[in-house]
This record gives sequence, C-alpha cells and structure tokens, in this order.
Amino acid sequence: MTSRLNPYLSFPDTARQALEFYRGVFGGDLTLNTFGEAGAAEGADADKVMHGQLETPAGYTLMASDTPAGMDRTVGTNVSLSLSGDDADELRGYFAKLSEGGAVTMPLEKQMWGDEFGMCVDPFGIAWMVNISQPVG
Repeated sequence: MTSRLNPYLSFPDTARQALEFYRGVFGGDLTLNTFGEAGAAEGADADKVMHGQLETPAGYTLMASDTPAGMDRTVGTNVSLSLSGDDADELRGYFAKLSEGGAVTMPLEKQMWGDEFGMCVDPFGIAWMVNISQPVG
C-alpha cells in the first residue's frame, strides 16, 4: 500500500453507534479503539471511540471518532479527509503542500500508537489528517 484517501467523520459521543449503523448499511469489518484502550484518557472519555474503521466488501473505507472533552467540534466542519499509508516521503510531501497557505493544527509527528500523524487545514478551509504507518517487524 502506498497511500489512500477516505472520509473521516467526527461525532459528539455516537461514533460507535454511527459506525455500527454504516456496517448495517454497507456490510464489512468494523474495528473500534477507545481512548482508554490507548491510554489517552480516563473518566468519561475512556469509553469514547478514538478511532473506528469500517472496511466494506465494496472497497469503501469509512473512519470515525468521538470528540474528546476540551476539543472543538462544529456541525458542518465535522468531516475531514484522511490520507494514510506507508509511503512516508509521499505523505510528508502531501502534508507540507496541503498546509502551505493554510494552518497546521497538529504537527506531523510520532504518536502514542507508533505512527506519524498530523492534521492541517488547507487554504480553502478543508481539514486533512495524515497518518504514516510504521513498518511492522
């Protein structure tokens, strides 16, 4: 895999229910990881979905998460485009070009799950997420 583009949806506290609904519509395999499982939160946020991914038989990929306390979420801007893959140079280049003239909202750097991840808003106000998978070995 080099890289792929797919939608990433943000929910207040209903990512699990939404992704289960979409699995009922499209079929496929659903994986869910909570903030608590990743060691990223305790209390009310622990059971929220940090990352959910639905892979459908038709080849669609839909990703989603809940918005943790303290993070802004506005209806209408609750969809991001996600670029992911293992071609680090290609994805770093995309991130640099997308954020030029826009804004980096989270620097592209190694995260607690081991991958490099960053977020930016392009000059046209579109939110992007970039995740560079690390080699498994």
